[in-house]
Amino acid sequence: MNAADPRDAAAYEPDTSFAPGNRGSSPDASTDRVAAAAYVVDEATDLALRGGLSEFLGSLQIRKGGIRAASRAMINQMSPRVLIVDVSDVPDPIAALDALAAVCAPDTKVLVIGERQDLEFYREVTRHLGVDEYLAKPLTRDSASSLIGPFMAGAEPDRASSRGGRVVVVCGVRGGVGATTIAVNLALQLSESTQGHVALLDLNLRGGQSAIMLGARPGAGLRNALEHPDDTDALLLERVGIPVGERMRIIAADEPFEVDPAPTAAGVANILALLRQRFNVIIVDMPMPPSAAARQALLLARHAVMVMGPDVGSLHNAGQAKRMITGLIGSGRTLTVLNRADAPGALKPDLVVEGLGAAPDMVIPDLPKPLAQAANLGLPALRSCPALRRALAPLTQEISGVAQGGKRGLFRRLTGR
Repeated sequence: MNAADPRDAAAYEPDTSFAPGNRGSSPDASTDRVAAAAYVVDEATDLALRGGLSEFLGSLQIRKGGIRAASRAMINQMSPRVLIVDVSDVPDPIAALDALAAVCAPDTKVLVIGERQDLEFYREVTRHLGVDEYLAKPLTRDSASSLIGPFMAGAEPDRASSRGGRVVVVCGVRGGVGATTIAVNLALQLSESTQGHVALLDLNLRGGQSAIMLGARPGAGLRNALEHPDDTDALLLERVGIPVGERMRIIAADEPFEVDPAPTAAGVANILALLRQRFNVIIVDMPMPPSAAARQALLLARHAVMVMGPDVGSLHNAGQAKRMITGLIGSGRTLTVLNRADAPGALKPDLVVEGLGAAPDMVIPDLPKPLAQAANLGLPALRSCPALRRALAPLTQEISGVAQGGKRGLFRRLTGR
């Protein structure tokens, strides 16, 4: 569960470098003014901004050079309404921000990206320097969308609504593309790499495979919880959830094919609300196309992971699936994963890109032997297949904001980034 914003903790002096009166001259209303500009020093940050702020790219200028380039530019031109600067290439970020404040218009929203993850630095730049937001690297599309997007839209992030565990929906554009395999192993990798508490919720109530892949036997209760939300509480979910290691639980069902479960939107919303109080991340394995009830999970999702294969059927469905998901959660939150990229008879990469209209966000190779062996043994493929672990690392990092191989620091645990 995400903790409260550290800026809510203690009172602080309002003597800030970026406060009105402490910055350069006020903007002239008659002067043409850029809506937003970003000065970055690496390609990964550039791509995260473009992916997370895709709906604002028409008004956002992304340039190379970091904070020093931004300061030079502000001397000769009107500072934008929103200014994003990367301070990771300067030895003294505080001095660099002071220099920027001298040439920056009083009403500019200044957002800073850097490598420092300690709370002392965060407090220094947001409290004493008056920076509007600080984001620690690695910057992800999600953090760009949720923390920078509101400033681009003329508001500030609603921090209260972002508290609680984040929901990540994984769905295949058609059956058999490996969405459940990715959901199961993504949940495990997130639990291991972040040391957070992760829940895997399988909304495939009949014929779901997630529990089988983990060697678990689903218990009774999920169907009733989805159909009768008024009878569901946290204690029921504790009984329904099956432990998978110390920090992960799976919530699944195994209803007979002859029954016809009728989950409700209120039931899905209630279960996710309860899970968000207990878990840092909730991975939802969602059938596609989703039922009206399952769409509730999409409405609450921070990320939608859309899994496709290198085949004509996937390309046909991918466009429709992405339009539906974007219509529910907006742009910048959908991640397209091409699974089994080099399978025998697969479409060539250039044909997949042409069919999608863009390159997939992540690519996972064809791993038929280790994945089949793991599934038959009821063991997580992640444990015996290093190639799968490496292929999932970019997706895990994008969702968690934690560089793979490192641990989630105190700054990220307290700020939820």
